[in-house]
Amino acid sequence: MKKMTKFENLGLEKKLLDTLDDAGFTVPFPIQERTIPVLLEGSDVIGQAHTGTGKTAAYALPMLQLIIAKQGIQGIVMAPTRELALQITAEINRYAKNTGIRTATIYGGQGMGIQLDALRKKPEIIVATPGRLIDHLKRGTIKLNNIKHVVLDEADVMLDMGFIEDIQFILDLTPEERVTS
Repeated sequence: MKKMTKFENLGLEKKLLDTLDDAGFTVPFPIQERTIPVLLEGSDVIGQAHTGTGKTAAYALPMLQLIIAKQGIQGIVMAPTRELALQITAEINRYAKNTGIRTATIYGGQGMGIQLDALRKKPEIIVATPGRLIDHLKRGTIKLNNIKHVVLDEADVMLDMGFIEDIQFILDLTPEERVTS
C-alpha cells in the first residue's frame, strides 16, 4: 500500500500550509507532489495534467514561497486568455492570503488606466496575456529585470494561438537565472 504524501512533506512553509489547511487541502494531487519540491529547489519543470487536478497550485505555491514581499515584480504567469488569467489570479490570491504578496492581472480588452493603477500598487506577481504584457513592456510600465519565476500556463494553447514570438520576446527580457514552469 502506497503511503499518502501530505503537503507538510513537500517543503512548504507554515503560512502556506495554514492557507491550504484553511481551504481543506491536506493531500496533494500527483502533479503537486511531483513538481512542488522540484520548483522549490530552483529547477525548471514542464508539467501536464488534466483540468481540475491542481496545476495552478503546483506552480503557485513554490512561487509564493520563494518570492519576497515588497521587492517588486518577481513572478510572471502568462496565460492565453483573459478568462484564464483572471482565474489564475483568483487562485494565486487564495494561496497568497497570509504572505503579503500581491498580484496584478494584465490583459487586452481592459483599459490601461485600470492596469496602471494595479501596477502602482507594486505587485510581486503579474498574471498576463502575452500581447498585453508586451504593450506594457514597450511602454516601460513593467520591467522584468527582477523576475525569479516564469510560468507558461497552457503553453501548448499559447503556441497553437501563435504566441511563440511574443513569448520568446518576453523571455528574452527576463534574467537567465530564473525558474520556468
